[in-house]
Amino acid sequence: MPTFIERPTIVEAAGNLPKIIREYVGVVNTGTHGVSIAHMSSPAGWAEPGQRPEFDEYTVVLRGTVRVEHEGGLIEVAAGQAVHTPAGEWVRYSTPGSQGADYVSVCLPAFQPNTVHRDV
Repeated sequence: MPTFIERPTIVEAAGNLPKIIREYVGVVNTGTHGVSIAHMSSPAGWAEPGQRPEFDEYTVVLRGTVRVEHEGGLIEVAAGQAVHTPAGEWVRYSTPGSQGADYVSVCLPAFQPNTVHRDV
């Protein structure tokens, strides 16, 4: 039987500016550990600390541009594009453009604060 998810839970975000994370599926909103699905809204100039997560992350950009820094360089992901970051790879996300960004993040297994391993 399908499970209806009425609304997301707002999850606290890391970074230099306020960012909204709306978790639809994941540990916080549905108790799901295998996958998390969240809609992110980040302002212009937002950046988070680097991280080396234990999960794969798939990011689909809906509006604006998300910058993905990694050990080999950087990728600018524009609206209508996506990027996959494998588990164990160092990565740092930011939205340096003037309009910020809206994007969907899917993590396998689900995002958890103790498995993201942010830079100190």
